[in-house]
Amino acid sequence: MEYTTLGDTGTTVSRLCFGTWRFGKESDGTVETDREEARELLDTAWDNGINFIDTANVYGDPNGTSEEWIGEWLADRNIHREDVVIASKVYFPFDGRGEPGPNDSGLGRKHIRAQIEGTLERLGTDYLDLYYIHRWDENTPIRETMRTLTELVREGKVHYLGASSMAAWKLTKALWTSDVEGLERFDVTQPMFNAADTDDVGNYLEVCADQDIAVCPYSPLAGGFLTGKYERGEDGSVIAPDGSRGTLTDLFEDRYTSETAWEVLEAVKSVADQVDATPAQVSLRWLMEQDQFTCVPIVGARTPDQLEENIGAVEFELSDDQFDRIDAARNADADGYR
Repeated sequence: MEYTTLGDTGTTVSRLCFGTWRFGKESDGTVETDREEARELLDTAWDNGINFIDTANVYGDPNGTSEEWIGEWLADRNIHREDVVIASKVYFPFDGRGEPGPNDSGLGRKHIRAQIEGTLERLGTDYLDLYYIHRWDENTPIRETMRTLTELVREGKVHYLGASSMAAWKLTKALWTSDVEGLERFDVTQPMFNAADTDDVGNYLEVCADQDIAVCPYSPLAGGFLTGKYERGEDGSVIAPDGSRGTLTDLFEDRYTSETAWEVLEAVKSVADQVDATPAQVSLRWLMEQDQFTCVPIVGARTPDQLEENIGAVEFELSDDQFDRIDAARNADADGYR
């Protein structure tokens, strides 16, 4: 495993982060990753050197299941708390106590305070290494949110703060508020960013590069599209293997399979043939080798074999030509973001 410093923090993490959003998640009545499967995946991640685990208070059915299973695994494996880096999140309505009440969502002080206590209890820990706001809260002043998060840092319940998806100007506003008010600021972001998705995230990533903020992208394989297991039908439709993401959600085709995405996939496959790797490994490596900010992809494999394949992305490097070929397929601008 390779390791890197997480942006401008003093914490060292594996070059891949293991994401647990499928733990206990029900899709059409089917649990995507059950308790036993979750344990096997965590074992595989840990035994291969991944020390960075990502979860959220709302992962699982009911909410909190993912955190609870991680906490049980940490205790059963007797892993020293200082050896693992754990990230969780807050914002969305939380149903872990039953039907969410009027204060069971958002980024107000009351909700954040309640959720951090539940998260720590389920994980069986005294602190989080990283606490993300899962989304921007239009109804709560960002000053209140940052003050509350700062209190958690100063109390030792949280080490660093992170922000997930939002507009670039909102991220900038939050950073400005922290600087002006003398509050803790965001050190890590978690946008959706991958080679196939050419939605405009350039402005957001430019802020991260300028402010030395680490980027931990979710969906780094475009929902599995960049594994190369999908085929294009003669009518332009997506032909997906049974049980794949493309068969589990109606959003897959609209979200990931643009004309540009197919061109990117061809470039990724070409590079994979050259370096004797899989398309998934090349796609992850392309993210890891972003040179304007620290990039640690969050991988959410469904099986230990898939996870071990993902981990193989640390075993090779891309040449400048190979990296640029994927960028060119994305119609990348001068900054290389797209």
